Amino acid sequence: MDMGTFRGITTLLIMIAFIGIVIWAYSKRRKKDFDEAKNLPFADEEMHNPRDDQHMNNDSKSRHDRGDRNT
Repeated sequence: MDMGTFRGITTLLIMIAFIGIVIWAYSKRRKKDFDEAKNLPFADEEMHNPRDDQHMNNDSKSRHDRGDRNT
C-alpha cells in the first residue's frame, strides 16, 4: 500500500465520521437535548440572588477593616 492509497482511505474515513456527526447533531431525537443545552447560560441568571453579592462584599470589607490578611 503506497502513501496515496493510505491518504485516500484516511480521507474517506474522516469524511464518513464527519457525515455521521452531522446526521447525529441534526437528528430530531437530539433536538430536546440541544434546546436544553442552548438555554444553560441563562439558567444561572434565574438562580442568582443579588443579596449574595452584597453579603460577600460586606464580608470581605469587614475582614480588611479588621486587618485580617488571610483572605
